[in-house]
Amino acid sequence: MKPARIIILAVAVGAAGLAGLIAMRMTGTKQVVMQQAETIVQKEPTVRVLVSAENLPVGSRLNDKAVRWADWPETALVDGFITDRAMPDAVRDVTGSVVRMPLFAGEPVRREKIADAKTNIMSALLPAGKRAVATEISVSTGAGGFILPNDRVDIIMVRQAAGRGYTTEVVLENIRVLAIDQQIQERDDGVKAVVGTTATLELTPDQAKVMSVAQQMADRLTLSLRSIADAQEEDTRSADYLLSGGTNAPAIQLIKSGEIVTSTTSAGGSPATQAAGASAGGVQDGTEMR
Repeated sequence: MKPARIIILAVAVGAAGLAGLIAMRMTGTKQVVMQQAETIVQKEPTVRVLVSAENLPVGSRLNDKAVRWADWPETALVDGFITDRAMPDAVRDVTGSVVRMPLFAGEPVRREKIADAKTNIMSALLPAGKRAVATEISVSTGAGGFILPNDRVDIIMVRQAAGRGYTTEVVLENIRVLAIDQQIQERDDGVKAVVGTTATLELTPDQAKVMSVAQQMADRLTLSLRSIADAQEEDTRSADYLLSGGTNAPAIQLIKSGEIVTSTTSAGGSPATQAAGASAGGVQDGTEMR
């Protein structure tokens, strides 16, 4: 190869290398540094709380398999929860206790929902200040057997009134049924009807007195089943007048010659009232037309 050609090639290679170097310096390579943000998850403090290990109906007896410890957010603690801080031996301590209100699996066990192991089951189911009173029922007086424990009923009294056939009176309203016979909860086999002979009712002391009088006076007591939507209503109605020997019989309206005469009948009422009742004969709904 001729020297001139070698010189030309060398100059060309050198020029190309110089051009590349200049180009690299002019453009440069920008290095992008990616900083990965570290996500820090702060664990919320928890407390071990006693919870139900299974569904527990009313009247169940607790044992070591029915309850367990579970982590619970400390900020979500509620008064009445049983914690391992306050009761480290709670599983052993609550063994044998009676469930007063239904507990679902995973639900915290609250002190007000269970009763002491030494307590009788029925007395454990009664809230403070309440009384348990039993009354006889049948298929015809107990809504065909569809009244179950924890249902709400009205107590209707049917009795014979002198010379006026039979009268009906609602003596108690919105009363909770504690048990049918000795059954205090719905059956496990899913049967939704119980044909029993005795219904045990949850009453106040005054309602218990009214019920006792009604049982003596009535020819028949009927339990009228109420809707579950009425459970939150107050049981305000009570036939307290029965305790004083009074009556809640409706007034008799005697309509004669277009004139309405109203008088109230009662056991041992006034002569005018008795006369009106006698003249009424077969009174229907407290009204007679002549």
